Amino acid sequence: MKNKKFIRRNWSKASRLGKGRKKKQVWRAPKGRHSKTRMKRKGYPTKVMIGFKQPQKAKRAMISNAKEMEKIKKGEIVIIRKMGKKKKIEIAKIAKEKGNSIYNLNVEKILKKEIKKSENKK
Repeated sequence: MKNKKFIRRNWSKASRLGKGRKKKQVWRAPKGRHSKTRMKRKGYPTKVMIGFKQPQKAKRAMISNAKEMEKIKKGEIVIIRKMGKKKKIEIAKIAKEKGNSIYNLNVEKILKKEIKKSENKK
């Protein structure tokens, strides 16, 4: 379905309805007895109805430790909170194992650095 923009009917006629005031232009359901929008008349703004909803984006989960990461299902997008390097590496390993993507962390890059670092210690 095409993305429709639902704004208040007659918003351009009076400032109290939103002329020059974007916050006031938001959709309000028409309640008037003779309202053409309420009656869905041709040539008037479209009324908000079932079927105009946008498709839901992939489910995202906020993570703050490795235990929470283990509970996440395969295919979900993960967002990690502010944390230290050790926890990030631990979570990155679990994510790669499960096949999850982390929204705000480059898993491959952080694991490559960890492998390089462990090789240099030996």
